[in-house]
Amino acid sequence: MGEQVPADDPGGDADEHVRFALYRQAFAEVAPEDAAALVTRVLTDPDPGMANGAVGEYLDRRAAELLTGPGYPAWCQRMTGPVAVDDFAAQRLREWTLLRAMALDEPWDTGQLLAASNWLQLRTAEESSAGTALSALAEDGRTRRIRNIAKSRLSRFRSTG
Repeated sequence: MGEQVPADDPGGDADEHVRFALYRQAFAEVAPEDAAALVTRVLTDPDPGMANGAVGEYLDRRAAELLTGPGYPAWCQRMTGPVAVDDFAAQRLREWTLLRAMALDEPWDTGQLLAASNWLQLRTAEESSAGTALSALAEDGRTRRIRNIAKSRLSRFRSTG
């Protein structure tokens, strides 16, 4: 796939599937210092759903890589401005930041977790070791699946601890 995403025209007249593939490639190859500009450019695509998907995939991959490391705060700060124009991307970045706070046992608000997307609640129920988060989700998680997973994991933590 030798095509590049043009700097002045993010995707041109290409079909949205081709543009999505080009954006994925560009995000895979982007230098950290150029990522914010690429996010800004992709979010100008005429197909907001496709742009959302490409940016969301990048945010998920990069946030997961940096989540508990020292580079996360600076990366998150660089992404905050560019994603502010897109509700989905902005919410996803906020949710990764909440996930980081829970993972590092930093201060966080239970209300934010309970108001968060199903994606974050489910990820937290399945992966978190934060007893407070699991308790909140076991009691008030948005779906029965989230509540059941959180209850199951909570009982396992209690029986081993």
